[in-house]
Amino acid sequence: MKLSAGLMLVAAAICASSLQATVTVTSFTASLTSPQPLGTPVTWTTTATDTNPGPLAFRYSVSYGSAGYAVVSDFSQGTKAGGVWTAPPFPWATIANEGTYHIKVGVKDYASGETAGTSMVFSYTAISNGKNFVVSPTVNPLVALASAPGCATGSSFQITIQRVGATATTQSNLIPCDPPHTMNVYAAGMLASTQYSINYQTVTGSTTVVGPTPVTFTTGALPTDITFPTFKVITPASSQTDQADQTVLHGFLAFDAGGPFVPIATNRGGSIIWYDSTYNPTDSALLTRPLLGGDMLVFENGTGWNPAIMAGGQILREIDLAGNTVRTTNIGVLQQQLLARGATDFGPCGAVPVPAPIGAACLGTMHHDAIRLPNGYTAVNVDIEKIFAPGTQGNKTGLNVDIIGDGVLVLDQNFQLVWYFDTFQHDSGAPQLDINRPAVLGETCSTSQSGCPSLFLVGKSGVTTLANDWLHENCIYYNPTDGSLWLSSRHQDWIYKVDYENGSGTGNILWRMGNEGDFTFNNINSDPWPWFSHQHDAGLENTTTGEMTVYDNGNTRVAPPPIGVGSGNSRGMSLTVNEANMTVTPLLSQDLGYFGDALGSAQLLSNGSYFFKTGVVAPHQYSYSQEILPTAGTVDGTSIWDLQTGTCYRGWLMPNMYSPPTT
Repeated sequence: MKLSAGLMLVAAAICASSLQATVTVTSFTASLTSPQPLGTPVTWTTTATDTNPGPLAFRYSVSYGSAGYAVVSDFSQGTKAGGVWTAPPFPWATIANEGTYHIKVGVKDYASGETAGTSMVFSYTAISNGKNFVVSPTVNPLVALASAPGCATGSSFQITIQRVGATATTQSNLIPCDPPHTMNVYAAGMLASTQYSINYQTVTGSTTVVGPTPVTFTTGALPTDITFPTFKVITPASSQTDQADQTVLHGFLAFDAGGPFVPIATNRGGSIIWYDSTYNPTDSALLTRPLLGGDMLVFENGTGWNPAIMAGGQILREIDLAGNTVRTTNIGVLQQQLLARGATDFGPCGAVPVPAPIGAACLGTMHHDAIRLPNGYTAVNVDIEKIFAPGTQGNKTGLNVDIIGDGVLVLDQNFQLVWYFDTFQHDSGAPQLDINRPAVLGETCSTSQSGCPSLFLVGKSGVTTLANDWLHENCIYYNPTDGSLWLSSRHQDWIYKVDYENGSGTGNILWRMGNEGDFTFNNINSDPWPWFSHQHDAGLENTTTGEMTVYDNGNTRVAPPPIGVGSGNSRGMSLTVNEANMTVTPLLSQDLGYFGDALGSAQLLSNGSYFFKTGVVAPHQYSYSQEILPTAGTVDGTSIWDLQTGTCYRGWLMPNMYSPPTT
């Protein structure tokens, strides 16, 4: 269905009208006419006017059939020129179902409270005609769209991918059939310029029915305008390595040749089998977690609402395997939701007066981690800048002290705030985080310093020129047995447990694990420094046995005396955590052969081996992906696979692009 510009303007005026309206939608257009085949990206553009100064923010929501609207792109600030506000472009595509969609734009002036909006009908057509199986190229040369006839209620659907001439087969995750609609899945995890046989199958109970006619698909070449990272096999995979997990997903921070962040997947030999084709040489996407079915959560740079400047970690986006936006939100709208809930530490940094008074605080960026909870909610790390009295944490400048703390925001399926945690204002009762316990190694941050969040208050009149990086949370783990959140604080050398209780918790800190914390380390191997320090990627692998993996960067242990022992490498650790007895016992404490002073990840594999990623090793800034085979009866192991590449925040070893680890 195609609407003329005149009809769209009339619709906008009707939907926006109120007797004293100050916000008016002046245009709402799609880059392509309706209908389009499933999977076709369409970019939506909106302009509006405001008799108040603004600024205006724009939200896009989508509904299918008679269903309610779901937020896809939450309120983002537009740009103003010649008295007209223009929304950020909204590119969107879906392969969910053919049929009629309603695309709605909402416009809001948060200063005046005035709103306006309009909607448009847009249709997507099926690629399969209900009888044939079709495999189509996408904008990503390594990803195809597989479209099959519909299947019966109660059955499940998946695709199979096999390189021509090979025997190994990749299967996507099973998804429920939804008759009478066709079934559509992105085929991913394929080498460039290579032929594959792609088919589908339906599963009903113990019966699997394979599609009658597989389709041969040839992937495209890698683009020449991207300088991809290089990979070097240090120790090749063998019969000892885990045969189930052959896909390595890398969350790059920088390539060995430089360049912005971009997620890339390879096989164990370092050949690229997927990359984020939304890569932009002027922007970055920090991969936080892969999700079941192939979607991924990423942080991206963007323009903050207040101050309206480009900054890191302003945008949370969920993308699919083709790079399409599934859902997105941003710091600006999350600040508004926090303020509406009465949160006092999370306001806009641009609203803090200069000089910043003691007690002033603001929400800066999203950083390090965002995870998907079992109920479909998403937990996100954020940083908070807060101003404390001169002398806090031993500061001797005589100025008000800028301290970086952290928070966790829990968002529902529409990326709307439902719960939050503030390290500066958590619930009373011991044990707690002591503001007078500074970062163990005295870490600080300046504006635009690598490894630090975007800062807005530091260095202003009356405030210290360096911010104390007090906690530096770097990962979130959700414990399904009690609904708690475990947070890793790199600069306290602690993992601490927060009473989340699936959204009804107090936010109290229940314990702190690590050196000088609340647990006793059962030092069965007489290690002179048994505890992890400046750790990354802590999470329970087995909630029954209490096995937890963690990447021990070892910064405090390796620091010169009198703090540490003065030398050493990072370690891959697996620990048994006994919360009843408050003890920790090592299962694995393996020297990885490299010292990674930052970044890293840890994972238990299906064969009982362990995957560790050392994120950055000086002087070349390489990362190393390793599989460690444990030695029975000891806490030691052997490196049986090792792949070198550029700097990565973390990585995952997976069976395919559809089946991420559970931690």
